[in-house]
Parts: sequence; structure tokens; C-alpha cells
Amino acid sequence: MKKTAVVLFNLGGPDSKESIKPFLFNFFMDKNIVRLPLPFRYLLAKKISVNRSKNEANDSYGLLGYKSPLLENSQAQADALEKTLEKNFKVFVSMRYWHPMANEVAQEVKNYGPDKIILLPLYPQFSTTTTRSSFQTWKAAARRAGLDVPTVELCCYPLNEGFVKASAENINTVYQIAQNEGHKNIRILFSAHGLPEKIVRDGDPYQWQCEQAAEKIVEELKFVISNPAQRGEKSQIIKGDSSASPRNDNKGIDWQICYQSRVGRLKWIGPSLDEALEKAAQDKKAVIVYPHAFTQEHVETLVELDIEYKHKAEALGIFGYYRAPTVGTHPAYIDGLAAIIRKHIDRSGVSPECGNVICPASFGHCYARQYG
Repeated sequence: MKKTAVVLFNLGGPDSKESIKPFLFNFFMDKNIVRLPLPFRYLLAKKISVNRSKNEANDSYGLLGYKSPLLENSQAQADALEKTLEKNFKVFVSMRYWHPMANEVAQEVKNYGPDKIILLPLYPQFSTTTTRSSFQTWKAAARRAGLDVPTVELCCYPLNEGFVKASAENINTVYQIAQNEGHKNIRILFSAHGLPEKIVRDGDPYQWQCEQAAEKIVEELKFVISNPAQRGEKSQIIKGDSSASPRNDNKGIDWQICYQSRVGRLKWIGPSLDEALEKAAQDKKAVIVYPHAFTQEHVETLVELDIEYKHKAEALGIFGYYRAPTVGTHPAYIDGLAAIIRKHIDRSGVSPECGNVICPASFGHCYARQYG
């Protein structure tokens, strides 16, 4: 029986107070994140990592005991996936900006001696700043390790059935809690990590994939959310507008896409979560924030959403602020990942989940179109 190594990719996070600065330096040194020539990128990364490790990042990670839970949560997903797959699969976790990084993991994979390698990001939506960066780093590490094995690069799965089902179930659980606590006007805010507009204009399909994923999750929600206004009938889907105010006639699911985690002076894609909360306050809505571009809990959910944005919502007069958990080890999500892996076990090269290019031709940095 052939041995298959599955490598899960994620961002990584500091594991101590002392590692916050080097983690940030690694992040801002990534040419996919800061698109400056090397000398200028080095100076900027040095400056930002020093400043942020003393201020914002230090405060945020301080609330988590100066240790990101991202590795443990990613490893829990890897363990759950390995248990779901057959015995000839072994699942590894490779982090981009802190340990265990690609060089370490590539050597572990080589020692395992697989006949096939499947690269699977824990980012459902592709971006040059996440998945492409991880793939580039892995391929360089594999060359250095002398790891020459047939490999599949699974670049994206924003519409994966398991991911969508797990997301809808997590949102519905919180939706029912909000209803039971007396909230009738509820808006679901799909919050993804933002990107500078220029990266999207340059052909990155991330925003488009985030919007497609949110729409798919809302479609699934119509089967699981019982709307009191319709006395148990199927909910009518009221489409939120990612570029303007959401619409709602009180007969369906009120939702909107927004983006969080802005840094720097560049113009970022929007609307921002701040703007979405302001609009919800004006409309006298309770809100459920669901981070649909994250698949496990970490600083941007546990601190940014659960603490910082909750305070902002309360200051705006929103008295019903809820946050739906990420998919984590939800059985549907893990089963969805396993299904993708099994589907591609006899393939090679670059492939989205469905095997075909899903991004419109206008997105020149669609990885499957470039390398598939």
C-alpha cells in the first residue's frame, strides 16, 4: 500500500514573548506580503517587528499568555484528519512564519518516505499572500531536503461541502442562542482578513473567493435556520452587498461580508468590520460575526473579534454581539478535507478542489490558471 504524506499549511504564531518579534519579522519579510525590493523590505520588516512587538502585538498576544494557540489548534485538525483517513496516510503541519516551518517539516516528510505528497492549506480561499507563499516556501524547502516525490498542490476549496456545512451549523447554533436571548433583528457579518486593494487589483482572487464562500454558506443556512417571522417555513435569502449596505425585509437572513485586521496606510478592501458594525448599530441589529476565512481559533478571533470588536460594538450601542466559532475539528469540515484528499490521490500538479479552474479569467494570479 502506497504511503501518502499530507502537509497542512498555516500562518503560524509566536510560542513565547521572545518569539513575537522574530515571528513578525518573518511575516513582513515575505515578498508576497510586502512587495518591496529586498533592502527596503528588510528595513521595513525590522522597523515594524520592533514597534509592533512592543505595542499592538505584544498587547494582543499578552492576553493569550504570549503564546498563540494556532499550532495546537492546527495540530488538532491534523490529528482528526489522520484518524479519518486510511492508515497509509500521515498528516504533517507546516507553518509559514514560525515553527515548525517548511525546512523542518520537509525533512520529517522525507524521513517518513512517502510515495505521494498532498499539500493542503488550512486557508479555504486562495491568496497570493497565504497559499502561494506557503507553496513557494515548501517547494524550496523540499529541494533543499532532496525530497523528490510526486506532489499535488490543492490550491483552494472555498465551496467545499464539508466546510460550508460546518460553517452553517456553527452559525446556526449561535443564531438560535441569539434568538433565545430575545434578539429578533440579527445580522450575520462574514468577516475575512483584509488585503490592500492593490493586491486584489493585481489579480489576486481572494476577495472573490471569500464572497463566493459566504454566498454558499448563506444558501446552506436556509436549510438550518428557522426564521420566526416565517413560522418555520424555509427562509428567503436576502443577499448582502459586499460593497454597500445589506438589505433586509425582515423575512429572511440578513447578512454582509466585511474585512478585518487592517494595518498601515494603504487602502484596503472593504467594507471594514468597523463600518459594518456602525451600520448594524444604525439599523438596530444584533450581530453574529463569523470569520469564514479562518478555520481555527487564534489571536485574530480570540482577541480581535472576541474582545476588541466586542468592545467597539458595545460602544456603538449594539447590545447583541455574538461570534460563531471557526470550523476547527468539526466532523463535517474534517470529512470535507478527507474527501478532497481521496479525490486527488491519483493526480499530480496544481488543482482546486473541483479539479477545474473556478476563478474568472480577470484574476491573473489564480494559481490553478497559472500553474495547473
